[in-house]
Amino acid sequence: MTSLVIAEHDNASIKASTLNTVTAALAMGGEVHVLVAGHNAAAAAAAAQIAGVSQVIHADGASLADGLAENMAAQVLAVASSYSHIVFPATAGGKNVAPRVAAKLDVAQISDITKVDSPDTFERPIYAGNAIATVQSSDATKVITVRTTGFDAAAATGGSASVQTVAAAADSGKSSFVGREVTKNDRPELTAAKIIVSGGRALGSAEKFNEVMMPLADKLGAALGASRAAVDAGYAPNDWQVGQTGKIVAPQLYVACGISGAIQHLAGMKDSKVIVAINKDPEAPIFSVADFGLEADLFVAVPELVAAL
Repeated sequence: MTSLVIAEHDNASIKASTLNTVTAALAMGGEVHVLVAGHNAAAAAAAAQIAGVSQVIHADGASLADGLAENMAAQVLAVASSYSHIVFPATAGGKNVAPRVAAKLDVAQISDITKVDSPDTFERPIYAGNAIATVQSSDATKVITVRTTGFDAAAATGGSASVQTVAAAADSGKSSFVGREVTKNDRPELTAAKIIVSGGRALGSAEKFNEVMMPLADKLGAALGASRAAVDAGYAPNDWQVGQTGKIVAPQLYVACGISGAIQHLAGMKDSKVIVAINKDPEAPIFSVADFGLEADLFVAVPELVAAL
């Protein structure tokens, strides 16, 4: 029994989500191999250093340079017959490729797992995280996506896996790469941040969001997040959205300011180690998951907190 983890990378380096996915794969038992598919991907050497990985499968070709889903799926399928588990991080990239692989293999995809009970039994959240389903699969090949916040990251160094080169899949011709707009941010990346400060609709405007939240984030060295309501209102960009339809996070500290705590938002952050909520509504649902709650006007409380830090 061997698991294949599909590495997420930028050709130069392995992304953190891959390390969490390797931990999940190790819990499934047997050996863990990692597929690094890209173009001039030096990331293959980095993957070989991941603790617990016994082999790296390296596919290098121009068709794989930009991670197009059709080509990536073809590459995975080319080596799939050797593996009992094919494991993706539940990121935008993983969610784009995994269903194609599952459909081609005619198996049921097991999505967003948070725990491995046994090689064929997994736990995953349902109903926006309000219930946990235990899923058992009898498929010969299990195609799985992993909620990365549910597993600790494997050590990025200390491993000594061998690297096997395989032929790159041909370009399917079904899609082409046009361009990529990458958000540049001096702050930590939201899904990898140890501290997150999030603002909600109560902030009232983009100007107030920046005026109130930025100083707190600066003091804490935190990433900035936002509720869907704040994003929809234009107070914050889309890539700051935390929640079921945004990013799933589990930092050491999550500070929610002016966020009522709709079920969709709670699904994205309730696994945070410590949750602090500031809201003037004592009935706000966010207080039901908060470790520390402050019933106060955020426009008064947050500047006072910044001044005290």
